[in-house]
Amino acid sequence: MSKIKVIPCSGIGKVFGLLARESALMVTQEKCPDDTETLCLAHVVTGDNEVVEKIKGETCITMDGCAKYCSKKSVEETGGIVVKSHKVPDFMKAHRGEEHGTGTYLTEDGWKYAEELAEIMVEEVKEIKAGVN
Repeated sequence: MSKIKVIPCSGIGKVFGLLARESALMVTQEKCPDDTETLCLAHVVTGDNEVVEKIKGETCITMDGCAKYCSKKSVEETGGIVVKSHKVPDFMKAHRGEEHGTGTYLTEDGWKYAEELAEIMVEEVKEIKAGVN
């Protein structure tokens, strides 16, 4: 099995976009580097040949910052197989009242939240690798 693609939204200038990107980077660079990789959503959207070839027909997890699901929709349109799709606000209930930061930096609470989002994806990577969907 090739590496699972973990594709976050771009969400530039918004804290939920930054949380999506940082959690994806935690998964692909620290927690599951041998089983996952991330690709730039801008390259997916613009149809970059190299990125499209890496996604087409491959297992993907997306983490979007809002209900527009730009990452999920773009990966699917490119031919990626989105087996798990999330949006950052869906996990906010336990974090009401916390200050997570801005579109350019995360607070201590923001980093904790990004870690929690990363752990959700790590568990999914384990399930996918084990053949459990």
